Amino acid sequence: MSTQFATQERVSYLTQLLNLRSPANSDFSEIRDRAAVWLQELAIPTTRDEDWRFTDLSSLLDIQFQAPPKVEISPETIAEFVLPETAQSHLVFVNGKYASTLSNLEALPEGVFVGNIAQLSAQKRDRLGEYLAQQPGNEEVFTTLNTASLSDVAIVWAAKNKAIETPIQLLFVAATGDAPTLVQPRCLVVAEAHSSLTLIEQYTSTTAGCPDAKGDRVYFTNSVAELWVADNAQIEHVRMQRDAGNAFHIGKTAVTQSRDSRYTCHAIGFGSKLSRHNLDVFQAGEGTQTTLNGLTLISGQQVADTHSTIALNCPNGTANQLHKCIIDGSAHGIFDGRVCVPKAAQLTNASQLNRNLLLSPKARVNTKPQLEIVADNVKCAHGATVSQLEEDEVFYLQSRGLDRQASEHLLVDAFGAEILQQIPVSSIGKILSQCVSCRTYLT
Repeated sequence: MSTQFATQERVSYLTQLLNLRSPANSDFSEIRDRAAVWLQELAIPTTRDEDWRFTDLSSLLDIQFQAPPKVEISPETIAEFVLPETAQSHLVFVNGKYASTLSNLEALPEGVFVGNIAQLSAQKRDRLGEYLAQQPGNEEVFTTLNTASLSDVAIVWAAKNKAIETPIQLLFVAATGDAPTLVQPRCLVVAEAHSSLTLIEQYTSTTAGCPDAKGDRVYFTNSVAELWVADNAQIEHVRMQRDAGNAFHIGKTAVTQSRDSRYTCHAIGFGSKLSRHNLDVFQAGEGTQTTLNGLTLISGQQVADTHSTIALNCPNGTANQLHKCIIDGSAHGIFDGRVCVPKAAQLTNASQLNRNLLLSPKARVNTKPQLEIVADNVKCAHGATVSQLEEDEVFYLQSRGLDRQASEHLLVDAFGAEILQQIPVSSIGKILSQCVSCRTYLT
């Protein structure tokens, strides 16, 4: 197929993906039906669409995906993905379905619900319509496809005034069959007023713990996570995408923050043949604080796209974003970030920086940080850098006894460490630091 597909072909392909969905659950059949109707007005985007002009989905459209198979995997299969801090506080979904035998929630205190839709109390189920599929931006094509295919949801719900000290891990595992598989995980996180929690959202597969190991299975993960942060609540969110090297991954994170709330996201992307993360944060109250940290590490022929929007809609809000890319081989990184400051958002403070490190002559990046400011009493800054390793820094390390390869890898490690050291769960920082070292040594 050519790079640019006819509109009818793109619509038809989207319909094929919709037909792979499971039967409707009565809890959200109306939500599914509404999304399915809207999906008829949409099509798979091409590079002619402004938001996708650097990300070509032709290789995705060349594949005929199937519904995920029903599989049972052993606890040993996922043992390497469960963090020491979450040994008794992890929820596992396999191919988008809750796996009770693989989950362990014994360490969770009172005041927080962690489970799937079937385990939700009647009181919370009555309130589900306030949150599920209610985030702004739900009309985006892949988000709509996920909503129209809803069959199960991972739910984390912190009650008012509850500080949850134990980290909670949501582990989404793709267990593929012989045919290419479409997997559509969904999670909903609600932090009620004056609550706090730490969330680890992780995507991986049974075929390869390391994204460098391609295996022989192709799959497509289309994920959506919705987070609601109420007045004076706090969420520390770590998102790790470590899918296998033959996989496709398109993920949406949508966050709404109320007055005086605090949200921090650490988005880490190492895996997949082609990946894209759409991160949208909407400040809906005064005094809101948003911090977005990101690290992308790609090599070979990988393509990784990060699109973010921070909408500061109220006075006295703050937003700080730092996204870094380490790009080797013939890989292609994309960063497109928007910070929107309308007239109502007076006395806000926002900064956005994208830093890119190219490790080979064929590595490339497209970066587009953007500030859209209407308010006149604000402090805002944005920027981007694209660089290679500095020869004088390499020479300095060599003069201290290191060989050239070790000197280069030490500099790469330091470049990524600025992001990894801010992750609140210590074992994650150590694991990912080892990944940075391993992958740069192999390339």
